[in-house]
Amino acid sequence: MSLDVSPELLAQAERGEVDEAAFVDTVRTSLPYAYRMISDLAGELERGSAPFADNTTPPPTESERGQLLRALASDAIRGSLERHFGVRLAFQNCHRVAVFRADVEREAYEDFTSPRAQLLNQSPQLRDC
Repeated sequence: MSLDVSPELLAQAERGEVDEAAFVDTVRTSLPYAYRMISDLAGELERGSAPFADNTTPPPTESERGQLLRALASDAIRGSLERHFGVRLAFQNCHRVAVFRADVEREAYEDFTSPRAQLLNQSPQLRDC
């Protein structure tokens, strides 16, 4: 899945300077499921006291799963979303997205992103995702 980039934003990139807010807006409109999930999780994190908020529900369609993969596999998209929402993102398997506070509690983040956590998050349903 590619981003739907406006001619104006493409022209900015060709000049060497990109307005990050415009880039994030492009991500929002191009990958609405991924953007909404991260936005919702960031709001949940902000309202609560837990060290992170995460999603454990698989996306309803492969298209939406693709949006998550695209957003979180791209360093540029992922970094922009982290800065925009003031969080640190983590990802397991094909759909378990977690948001951590920007001043992340290191232990919670390292536990979530550890090989142990990855192994414990496995299931037969996720093998082909």
